[in-house]
Amino acid sequence: MSVHIDCDTCAVRGLYCDDCVVSTLLGPPPELSFDDEGQRALRVLADSGLVPPLRMVEPMSGPDVATA
Repeated sequence: MSVHIDCDTCAVRGLYCDDCVVSTLLGPPPELSFDDEGQRALRVLADSGLVPPLRMVEPMSGPDVATA
């Protein structure tokens, strides 16, 4: 499984870009993809304090989603 990162769809884009591993490593790209191995590597780096964690939050919709 891989994660697809599209900063254009991130619900917190602009708020947390400065503290996101994507911006830290590559600058804000239009989109990226990381496979399972890449995701594990990013988690290890973030857990070690070497880079900030991935801050991407995908918007959700549907009957089970509470709205504020």
